[in-house]
Amino acid sequence: MSTAHETDLALMMADLCGYTALTETHGALQASETVLRFVHMVEANLEPGVRIVDSIGDSVFCSSEDTLAVVRTALQLQEAVWREPGFPHASTGIHCGKIVEREGRLFGAPINLTARLTAYADGQQILCTEPIASAVARAEGVKCRALGEQRFKNVVHPVLLFEVLPADALHPAIAIDPVCRMQVEIDLAVAKVDHGGKNYWFCSHQCRRTFSEFPELYIR
Repeated sequence: MSTAHETDLALMMADLCGYTALTETHGALQASETVLRFVHMVEANLEPGVRIVDSIGDSVFCSSEDTLAVVRTALQLQEAVWREPGFPHASTGIHCGKIVEREGRLFGAPINLTARLTAYADGQQILCTEPIASAVARAEGVKCRALGEQRFKNVVHPVLLFEVLPADALHPAIAIDPVCRMQVEIDLAVAKVDHGGKNYWFCSHQCRRTFSEFPELYIR
C-alpha cells in the first residue's frame, strides 16, 4: 500500500474561458495552440515553491506550502494573460486546507472548493477564500476586495469570497469578443458593431460576420 502524506497546501486553479467557443469559431488547431501557450504562461510565472499538479484540457492546477507564492503566481499569470494580444481571458480560484498526497496525486475537499471558485470567477477575476485573504492582508502590492457569501454545490456552509487585486494595476480597456470569447483591446479591435444600443468589439471580421448574422445567439 502506498504511503499517504497529509499537509497544508495553498491551491490555485486557472481556467481559460470560452474554450468551446474558441474551438468552434477558430478551429481545434488554433484552440490547441492557445491552450499550450496558456500552460507555458503558467510555467513561466510560477513562483519558487509553486508546482503544477495537473493540466487537463484548458485548466491548470497548482499547489504550494507558501500561500503568498501562490497568490503572486496568480497575479503574474493574470498580468501575462492581459498582455498577450488576442488571447482568451482566464478565471482563477485560490483556496487552502489540509490535503492528502499519495503517489503524486492530491486528495481533499479543498480541491473541490478551489474548482468551484474558478468556475464562479467572472472572466479575468482571481477569487479566493477568507484564509487566503487573511494571508494577503500581510503582503505588499496586493489587496483583497470582499464580495460577500456564496453557496456552492457539495459545500455545506456558505463561503465568504474575496477578489484578489494588484494594489495599483492599470490596464487598457478590454472587451470580450461575444463570438469566440477572446479578449479584445478596444483601441485595437478589428471590428465593432452597434447592436440594440450597445457596442460589441471583435478580434476578426469572421467573428463580426457571424455575430451580425445571428446576434441573438451571442448576446447574454
